[in-house]
Amino acid sequence: MSLPIAEKPALRRFHQARWDEPIVFELHTPGERGVLPSRAEEGVRALVGDVVAALPGTLRREAPPALPEVGQMRVLKHYLRLSQENLGADLNVDVGQGTCTMKYAPKVNETIVRTPDLSELHPLQDQDSAQGVLEIIWRTERMLAEISGMSRVSLQTGGGSEAIWANISMIRAYHASRGEGEQRDEVITTIFSHPSNAAAAKMAGYKVITIFPDADGYPDLDALRAALSPRTAAIMVTNPEDTGIYNPRIREWVEAAHAVGALASYDQANANGILGITRARDAGFDVCHFNLHKTFGTPHGCGGPGSGANAVSEALVPFLPGPVVEKVGDRFVLDADRPQSIGSVAPFYGVVPNIVRTYAWIRALGAPGLRAVAETAVLNNNYLMKRILSIPGASAPYATGRRRIEQVRYSWQQLFEETGISSEEIGVRAADFGMHYWTSHHPYVVPQPFTLEPTESYSKAELDEYADVLAEVAREARETPEVVRTAPHNQTVHHTHHDDLDDPERWAVTWRAYRRKYFGESAASGVASASASDEEAA
Repeated sequence: MSLPIAEKPALRRFHQARWDEPIVFELHTPGERGVLPSRAEEGVRALVGDVVAALPGTLRREAPPALPEVGQMRVLKHYLRLSQENLGADLNVDVGQGTCTMKYAPKVNETIVRTPDLSELHPLQDQDSAQGVLEIIWRTERMLAEISGMSRVSLQTGGGSEAIWANISMIRAYHASRGEGEQRDEVITTIFSHPSNAAAAKMAGYKVITIFPDADGYPDLDALRAALSPRTAAIMVTNPEDTGIYNPRIREWVEAAHAVGALASYDQANANGILGITRARDAGFDVCHFNLHKTFGTPHGCGGPGSGANAVSEALVPFLPGPVVEKVGDRFVLDADRPQSIGSVAPFYGVVPNIVRTYAWIRALGAPGLRAVAETAVLNNNYLMKRILSIPGASAPYATGRRRIEQVRYSWQQLFEETGISSEEIGVRAADFGMHYWTSHHPYVVPQPFTLEPTESYSKAELDEYADVLAEVAREARETPEVVRTAPHNQTVHHTHHDDLDDPERWAVTWRAYRRKYFGESAASGVASASASDEEAA
């Protein structure tokens, strides 16, 4: 019999499922099978012949792969048990993945992308037999063009960082086409823009200049103007930044860049709080990108598959990665005949399942729904910020007392100074309550950071639960710090020591490498028969 609501504990009782589950290779039993395919009829075998022998020698294995032989029922139990040992957006209040915009991915869209009409498409099949998916790509591009205010969109890139690389590649191609490629060798970003902007510019051969906040915590316009010159190729900025702070002078930033002939690139990975409210082109930007696997309701899938969208102004349309989808009469075609294009930056034409999920998500919401997403995300974020800042020892550096957009980078510095408990230790302890928690990407400009982004998906009750957990861990840090320091206690794994992670001699990145390293070479032969070349490849 369940307790009345008023008598239930304030914090949800949680203990992660724990199975002493062996690695699937250890389940290997010679002769076990999950599926026994029917043997082809004699007539078929006679007509087809030896298919394997017809393959080129370079495509044939010298020995079968060393795969575990496991029955279907045991495979099912194995992977279901592993799934019970996970935290995730479908199980937990997952607001602690800051900057990654973890949100609810509608399950009806999972049904759509698993239909054979879509899942069995092949990227090399004739375009006439793929008209439906090409139309979805074409229509999704145009919806994103409207959302961003830009002229054209490419959906080829496989994620945010790859989209940023495409942005800087188009910027480089644009300046080269004007004879200024060698002259313009600098890119300007801000310390709280996503680090992939600086990384992509550096990889493209540019000198990177980083702008720090002004005295009020906002991107420093005077510092930008001092850094701009005829050598500037572009500014590459995230807005709102990864602190959740929106630059109120963003149009002045863009105008200052244009005044010296530079382009302006907008990282919109943090777009969840601005949909239907502000657009990149309205601020004057020349190029921007979205992360479809963040803002547009498609799942991250443990770091993949992502999906990027590059949107450009008219001046940069010729440089879009290709091929691009064009509508010719009633047909949709892939156009690769674009001499100024930066070329393909990913295989084929994008991560199609995520493009379809995005299309379905936008169509289901419509323009009013997209704006409601942003408004709810901003409301949730500022409510959670008020709750977090009521916890002794927590703060939100920069732009003190001002609202944030869709996330906040907080600091436990005061708590750390008072207790010695770090943000990372608090995050590990939060997992004992079933909560995910992220500190920050480097550099740790905010000391003892933690970054929360509640999105539009979570209710007030769930936000309260998350804040209550952090308040409880902060109390433990003061009263019983050893409980926090030795966490996790309710999880499937013990405390991980960085000494193990920092010592390559202890690493084993494959099962066979682990068996060789810790049990000797002969122990690696427990699964099927592997050739010497297979062993070396592992």
